[in-house]
Amino acid sequence: MNFLNRIRQRKTFKEHNKVTMDLIRSRPLPRHVSIIMDGNGRWAERKGLPRAAGHRQGVEKIREIIKASAELGIQYLTLYAFSTENWKRPKEEIKAIMSLLVEYLRRELDELHRNNIKIVTIGNIASLPEIAYEEIQKSINTTSANTGLQVNVALNYGGRLEIVTAIREISRKVANNELNISDIDEDLVSNHLYTGGIPDPDLLIRTGGDKRVSNFLLYQIAYTELWFSDATLYWPDFNVKHYLNAIYDFQNRQRRYGGVIEKGEN
Repeated sequence: MNFLNRIRQRKTFKEHNKVTMDLIRSRPLPRHVSIIMDGNGRWAERKGLPRAAGHRQGVEKIREIIKASAELGIQYLTLYAFSTENWKRPKEEIKAIMSLLVEYLRRELDELHRNNIKIVTIGNIASLPEIAYEEIQKSINTTSANTGLQVNVALNYGGRLEIVTAIREISRKVANNELNISDIDEDLVSNHLYTGGIPDPDLLIRTGGDKRVSNFLLYQIAYTELWFSDATLYWPDFNVKHYLNAIYDFQNRQRRYGGVIEKGEN
């Protein structure tokens, strides 16, 4: 019996969710899931709404996916919230995104903290508006000792800039005789990225139908499994069932890391 038929046999969403969670938990989980939350603006435009309405609905989905990730036992969840390229968008849309970020953190921080969730950011958050920066720092400080799901929020983040920044820092250390050129290897580079100390993603999910990674975690996703939604599934419509389908698809892939799976191996 395939996965979708298992779901269809249940009568309520609650039952779907319970059975699906049990099925997913019975198999090896991705340690780290990353998500490109794409399609907020297009979702709103399709409904004749301002683009800000799509971002607001998208924020509500974040809560749902964080909760599901924590319940499953996933250790790291990285969310692409605002890229270095997103500054090119209309000023009103950027203002709305930053306002929603502040609103979300103020509303959800206590619950996130109670649930042992740790908030971390990757990217150059010092360039964000002051009020957003302050709320982010408060969230980071409040949850810093938590040991449950770690949510990495990519804000003012760009993969190429991240790599350039790492190269500059490594070069500075070589110039100051803190490092030798022979010390430079993949581990050293990884540790100088924004994600230093965080394992590479096992699974990258992108909603909205586009099949590209859009300057996201370029170094880290060398062997990450990619899952793209169809063009009709925008982030505001993404739900736990879609999330579990993506994880289930991941669980049924063979990860070879450039090698060969021997006959008889799972």
